[in-house]
Amino acid sequence: MPLDRRSALSAAAAVAAGLVGVAACDSPSRPSAAPGSGSASPFPSPAKSAGAVPGHASVPGEINSGPRDRPNVALTFHGQGDPALARELLAELERGNARVTVFAVGSWLADQPAMARRVLDGRHELGNHTENHRDLSRMAPAEVFNEIDACAQRIRKLTGSIGTWFRPSQTQHANALIRANANRVGYPTCVSYDVDSLDFTDPGSPAVVRTTLSQVRPGSIVSLHFGHRGTLAAIGPILDGLRQRGLHAVTMKELMG
Repeated sequence: MPLDRRSALSAAAAVAAGLVGVAACDSPSRPSAAPGSGSASPFPSPAKSAGAVPGHASVPGEINSGPRDRPNVALTFHGQGDPALARELLAELERGNARVTVFAVGSWLADQPAMARRVLDGRHELGNHTENHRDLSRMAPAEVFNEIDACAQRIRKLTGSIGTWFRPSQTQHANALIRANANRVGYPTCVSYDVDSLDFTDPGSPAVVRTTLSQVRPGSIVSLHFGHRGTLAAIGPILDGLRQRGLHAVTMKELMG
């Protein structure tokens, strides 16, 4: 068999097996066709499902921070844990005139479906943090897709949209496989962070405040978590510290827009 013919067949087999290569997140408006079908992909187009992100064509497949020339900061929360604590935290944020992005775990929303609407009713943003919060970096391609897609469809069922943003679970950065499957589901951009509050280690609220405010600057994306009482106690002082620096807590879409 000629070399070029053999190579083409090998490439087609790889695609059919779900072995997606480098992410197409940089080109969200052109989902791949199903191998051999000659038709468009059955997966939703990000421009329709995820909502238009201003200037998204120039946004990379993963972002760690936003523009540094505006006084905005994105406080982002991993959405799971005690729903009572989550509601208290959201109320505290709203008293401080802050808007945030919640990356919800799908299984948590399955148990607490009212939390999806509670987030949106507070003028916050809801993102995807996988269905079961497993380590995506150690999973097979089909499993990665299923984890992202299951959460996306749960969010769609609860809110009418899959949302705009995806954050991988149990890894700070999305590798090429994760980015590609996020794009297939409808998320052109994966969200990391440049400030880790370490609140999930339960170091106490003063430590959460110190760690956050010592690193934050214009354009920062801060990683925080629902379900930790120390985080709830830290939110007021964190918002005070941001205000003293002339910084505003905004959603991811506001940060990037």
